[in-house]
Amino acid sequence: MNKLKKNIMALVITDETFDEVVLKSDKPVVVDFWAAWCGPCRMVGPVIDEVATEYEGKAIVGKVDVDANQEFAAKYGVRNIPTVLVFQNGEVVGRQVGVSPKKAYTDALDALL
Repeated sequence: MNKLKKNIMALVITDETFDEVVLKSDKPVVVDFWAAWCGPCRMVGPVIDEVATEYEGKAIVGKVDVDANQEFAAKYGVRNIPTVLVFQNGEVVGRQVGVSPKKAYTDALDALL
């Protein structure tokens, strides 16, 4: 772990915590729906962690493992992973499916801040 730069990992969000963490947040929330076996998800994961580091205190950035937590993936129509949803005030305001550049996620957040 690089000691010079503080790395924030994206929050692990489960079906049990989704309502509290995502839907009741007073900040914008980015949620990465992923699975361990998904190759493209492994490409998006580190990017999401970077976004979590950069937006610490300004936004909530988290990940939902769809294998272990299927309720909200189903509720929001996540059929392909990775899918990254952006929430504000409990509503989906953005959706990126597949591998997207970091700028796609930061632009979505910047528009809400």
